[in-house]
Formats: sequence, C-alpha cells, structure tokens
Amino acid sequence: MTGEPKTALLVLENGTIFWGESVGHAGETFGELVFNTGMTGYQEVLTDPSYCGQIVVMTYPEIGIYGVNADDVESGRIQVAGYAIHRAVRQPFNQRATQSFPEYLEGAGVVAIEGIDTRKLTRHLRTHGAQRGAISTTDLDPESLVQRVRQTPQMAGLNLAKEVTPGSTVDLAQAGVSGAEARSVEARFNVVLIDCGRKENIVRDLMAHGCHVTVVPYDADLKTVRDLNPDGVLVCNGPGDPEPLEDTVRLVRSVLEREIPLAGICLGHQILGLALGGKTYKMRFGHRGINHPVRDFRTERILITTQNHGFAVDPTSLGIAWEPLDAAFVPSNPEALAERNRVFDKTPVSSPVTMAELLPEEPLVGESPLGFGKVLITHLSLNDGTMEGMKLLGLPAFSVQYHPEAAPGPHDAKAYFEEFIALMEGQA
Repeated sequence: MTGEPKTALLVLENGTIFWGESVGHAGETFGELVFNTGMTGYQEVLTDPSYCGQIVVMTYPEIGIYGVNADDVESGRIQVAGYAIHRAVRQPFNQRATQSFPEYLEGAGVVAIEGIDTRKLTRHLRTHGAQRGAISTTDLDPESLVQRVRQTPQMAGLNLAKEVTPGSTVDLAQAGVSGAEARSVEARFNVVLIDCGRKENIVRDLMAHGCHVTVVPYDADLKTVRDLNPDGVLVCNGPGDPEPLEDTVRLVRSVLEREIPLAGICLGHQILGLALGGKTYKMRFGHRGINHPVRDFRTERILITTQNHGFAVDPTSLGIAWEPLDAAFVPSNPEALAERNRVFDKTPVSSPVTMAELLPEEPLVGESPLGFGKVLITHLSLNDGTMEGMKLLGLPAFSVQYHPEAAPGPHDAKAYFEEFIALMEGQA
C-alpha cells in the first residue's frame, strides 16, 4: 500500500460511528457486525465461510504479525464482508509468510478499517447485540451511511448457505485435498458431507480418520445422497440463519428415518435440532473465538473450544428443562421450564454464582416432537449455558455446536471425529 492513509468510516445501525483508516480495498461494504476474541487465526477467520455476510471485529489489538500463507486457508477465498481491527502489522514476521496481511486484503478486494478502539466497539456489541453496519471510504457522511445500513436485510431469515455451497456434487478424493497426512490414510468409510459452507479442516480431519469424502450442496435431495452409498452423513458449518434451509432440514429427516449414521457441526447442529422438530433462536451477540469452555457431561471433561455462531438450538423446544443465560433467549416452550434444575432466578444479586454452579446434576433429556425419540444434551457452555451438543438415544445421530476441527484453536474436541467413526462402526 502506498500514498497517504485513506480515511474510513464504520457505522452501526443505531447511529454509533467510528473513524479510522482504510487497511484494505477502497470502497464500502455492508454486513452484520460481530466480534471474534481469538488472539491468533486471523487468516482462518477471514476464509471461514461461516462469516459470509458479516463484518468481523477482532478484539486482539494487533493483526497480521505472522502474515499470510497458502496453507492456512479454510476455503478458496476470503469470505468476510469486511474487517475491523485496531492496528495492522505491515511487515510479516514468520518464515511461512508469502504475503503481508494488508496486501492480502487489498488483493482480495476486502474493505477493512484500522485505527479504531475495537474493544470499545466489542463492549458496545455485547451491550446492544450484534447489529447491521458498514465500512466505507467513499460515503463519509455518517447520517447518509447509517440510513443506508438500515435499508439492508437483517441476518435473521437470511439463507446465506446458498452463497457458499458448491454448485454440484464433488468427490474430494478425485478433486484433491491439501494435506499429505490426510491422503496417506486408507479410506475405510464413505462419508457424504452436506456442504452448507464447510471449513477445509473438517475434510482434512475426516480423511485423516480414514474417510472418503464426497460433498453435496446444502439443498441436495435424498436420492443424491443414497446413490453415494454413505456409511455416514455429516452436516457441516455454514453462515446465516438455519431456519430458511428447509431443503437441508428435510434431507436430514430423511437420513434419520433411514437410520443412516449422522453427525452435525455448528450450523449442522442447529439443522439437526430443526429436523427433530425443535426451534432455533438468534443469540444476542453469539460465540466467536478460540477459548470457549464447554462441559461434556458424558466424560465430565471441560473442553476449550473454537466457536463461531450467532444462532443456537432452543432446549425447551425439545422438551428439555434448561434455558441459557442469553438476554435474547425467549423459550418457545415455557412449560418445559416448570421443573427446571437451574436456580439462577432465585439467587440474590448480592450472591453471584458461576455458570458451573448452575449446571444440572441430572442428565437433561427431552424428546423429538416429530417422533425421533429421546434427545440427550451432551454439552453445555460454561459461559452462558448454551446447548453445545446433543445425541439421539434411539437413533445413530449426534451433533455439537462448537468446531471440533479447531482451525484455529485448541485440540480438546478432536474426539468428535473418533465418535463419528464409532457411530459408523455401530459402536456408539
């Protein structure tokens, strides 16, 4: 980048404004403002299809110190609508770097802003919730830009999976996937991945566990899936609201009816919840980062997980007596909470408690309203009690809300793929 810094303006739909400088492509972009608390992994964040339609605010103050490279991408291009950071590092300090961070943004045509107080902006989003916003280097009239933001669609109700799904069925063994380790493992299982916006590390992990992977579009029909003779079906992550994905929900129900082993990740977890007859809700500001603690009730372990979601499954819609500590949560089935295990509402403010103290002592079990049997909550968030995992007790299906492929992030949750293998072997 050369010449004098170019002024950039970031606005939120409620009229809040931040002035800074352009660090990417000149122009303007619109999207939902969300924040990510990861200290590393900015390249994976940029290329994660789950961020389609969103302007991502990074809370860590310096972004770009190790540059970018061709190996750490999670898809074929940058997926975010825009990027907001405090300071961009222009000289990469890593032997793997092939390009600087600002050059990467500029070359991809991504509009980004630096020089703003990202932690102040994050606190604003935590207080008021995720909001529509814009970054512009061309329209520097705050009133004008705010009015234009208010004319853009809300995230709730948007089908963004159609923006990132493949156009047709793809056999990844024939197409070629990066990672010598993944290719060196002999394929023992035939997995169909319903691609709502996959991260490539999901594919790498499946291949490393001996899976031959074929991806199908999010709106594929049952015949397409069955013709591939799957040992198992995995519904992956993706962007946007899960409720508009009616074709995917219908497909998952058909897979369940035929008792084909099925697993879900993130958006796939939400789609499984909908397929069972449950409901989802839009969270106040969501979970996005690489340090989210989750309790696995089957092993009694605490997992540190990578997360990226703004929607979640409503436990009460599955008849489960549990509610998360999310200000945006309104139970769709309040009757399910009549005998809940939580005591939060009865606890005086003068005696604060932690989420760990509010966790249930007995298993949280509900039932599918559509007749798919008992549903067990397997994981809960230790931050706010969000439902982070579930398992059907009478059918071979389970899902998690977090990202077990952990790119970027810790490896605590890698056992997910071993559980999927066991499910296909008939042992889970």
